[in-house]
Amino acid sequence: MQSAATVPSFDLRISIEDTEPLIWRRLKVPVSLTVAEFHLAIQAAFGWENRHLYGVRCEDPAGKARVIIGPGDGMEDLDAEPASGVVLSDLLDAEAPTSALEYDYDFGDDWTHQVQLLGSAELPAGELVCVDGANRGPVEDSGGPHGYRRLVEILGDRTHPEHQDAAHWTYTVTGELRASFDPTSFDLAAANRKLRLLSLQWWPQPVTDDERDAVLRPVRWLLEHATGDGIELTKDSYLKPAMVRRALEELGWSDAVMGKGNREANVLPVRELREHLLAWKLLRKLKGRLVLTPRGRRCRERPADLWDYMLDAVGRPEHEAVRLVTRLYAEWHVSGIAPPWNRRTEAIKGALESAGFVTRSGHPIPDDWVTDINRTVIWKLGCLHLMEPKKGYFDQVMLTDGGAKFLLEVLEADREFSGAK
Repeated sequence: MQSAATVPSFDLRISIEDTEPLIWRRLKVPVSLTVAEFHLAIQAAFGWENRHLYGVRCEDPAGKARVIIGPGDGMEDLDAEPASGVVLSDLLDAEAPTSALEYDYDFGDDWTHQVQLLGSAELPAGELVCVDGANRGPVEDSGGPHGYRRLVEILGDRTHPEHQDAAHWTYTVTGELRASFDPTSFDLAAANRKLRLLSLQWWPQPVTDDERDAVLRPVRWLLEHATGDGIELTKDSYLKPAMVRRALEELGWSDAVMGKGNREANVLPVRELREHLLAWKLLRKLKGRLVLTPRGRRCRERPADLWDYMLDAVGRPEHEAVRLVTRLYAEWHVSGIAPPWNRRTEAIKGALESAGFVTRSGHPIPDDWVTDINRTVIWKLGCLHLMEPKKGYFDQVMLTDGGAKFLLEVLEADREFSGAK
C-alpha cells in the first residue's frame, strides 16, 4: 500500500525557451530530489529520451552561483558540481518568490528549460505528479527550438519541397507517421505514467496480491483450465477453436487476431502461451490432452511460487544473448524510453555486438539471428500481462505497477547474477 504520509515538495512550472506555441509542464516533486533525479523527472514529463548531457544554472538561496552538470561521466574538463550530489532544496527556496533555475538539455541543440518555483506543496511519500502542461515535447536531435519549429512547419505543409524528407526523418527517429504527428498534443496520463515508473524505482514497493495475479493471469488462466482431466487438443496438438475463442475473450487479446479468431495460427499470443507453458514444464501433453505437470500443479496452487518461477524463467534464460536482450527490454519498459519499433532490431544488434557476441566462425551476428532473439524475448514477455491496455495504434504501451515491479525484480536478479560471475 502507498504510504499516507506526505513529504515537503516544490510546485514547479517548467517551460522550454523559444518554443512557439510554448511547451510547458507543471510538476510537483519532493524537495529532496537530487538534480540527477530531477533531470529524469523532466525527461519523463517532456518525453525526452535521456541521450545527452544536461546542466543546471542558478543562484542558490545563499546568493551563490551554482553550475551542476550530469551525468557524472560527462563532466570531464567541465568546472561544475556533480548532479548526484546536489538536492533541489539546496537550490530553491519556497519562501523566495523569485526562486528559479535553468535546466539545459543537449548542449548541441541547447534546449533551455526555465524552471519557476510557484510555491511549496505536499505530496504523498513516493510520488511525483505532473499537474498540467501543453504541447508535445520536441523531437530529439531536431536542432533546438528553431530547428524543431521549422520541422513542424514543414510537416504541416504537404506542398513544401522538403516535406517528404522531413516526414521520413521524423518516422525514422520517432516511429510516428506524418498523419499521427501532432505538435499540439499533450498526454497528461502518459506523462504521469512515466513519472510513476520513476517513483517505483526510487521508492520500491512490494508487489500486492492483486498486482501479482494481474501479471500472471494468462499463465494462471491456462493452468486453471488444464486442472483435472486437462484440455483436449486437436489431432495436431493445438488448442481447439472453442478454447482459442475463450482465451481471446477472457484474456483481452481480441486485437491480436489475424483472420478468424478460432485457430492458434491466427491468434499468436494464444499459441505462444501454450508453447511456453510446455517449454517451462508447467504443462505436458498426455494422450491428446494438455495436463498439469507436478510443477504446474504446485504453481497453480501457490501464486507466490508461480511469481518466483516466472521471474526465473523470464529473467534467467540459458542463452546469454537472450538474457541480454531481456535486460534491454526490461530497461526500456521500466524507463519508459525505448527505441521506436522500427529501430528496435538495429538497437538490439548494436547491443549484442558491443557485448562481443559473434558467430562460432567469428563473424558478426546475422540479422535473422537478431530477429529470432528479438522474437523470443517479445513472446516470452507477452505471456504475462505486464502492460496497460493500448489506447491507440501509435500510442506507447506502458507498464502497469505490477509489470514494473516484475521487471524491476528481473533487473535486480540480472545484476546479482552478473555480479556473481
